[in-house]
Amino acid sequence: MQFAKYLSVTIASTIKFAGGPLSGAALGLTWIETAICTMLGMMISVVLVTYAGAAIQALVKRFRSAPPKRFTRRTRMAIRIWKRFGMNGIAFLTPLILTPIGGTILALSFGVNRGRVLVSMLVSAVLWAIVQTLFFYLIPGLKGVVG
Repeated sequence: MQFAKYLSVTIASTIKFAGGPLSGAALGLTWIETAICTMLGMMISVVLVTYAGAAIQALVKRFRSAPPKRFTRRTRMAIRIWKRFGMNGIAFLTPLILTPIGGTILALSFGVNRGRVLVSMLVSAVLWAIVQTLFFYLIPGLKGVVG
């Protein structure tokens, strides 16, 4: 039964990082179990996108009917983040705004090598897993909302 809880938190944080701490609190896990599962979930996404990214990109390109627009609001924002903060900024913002998949794709699209992406995202995942998990576990009044 405990394994199912761990798996739920891990899967929740592979798509949206905040899903990990929220589901861990709701399932009654300890904050450290939740933080570890949340970090693990993000890193699963990062590793999969980092090493399977080219194949996924080729698959999307194959089924896309029209070429994507180059300069959209989203791409301009990504370029601003990259120019201002570089890889560290992308890694820092990934759990908060970009999602694990989006942040990894963004970093790789700017040509950051895989090793640097993995290390930067791991540091960010550990930091934000602890911060966000403690936030959901220690703020009075949230206990009734999430668990």
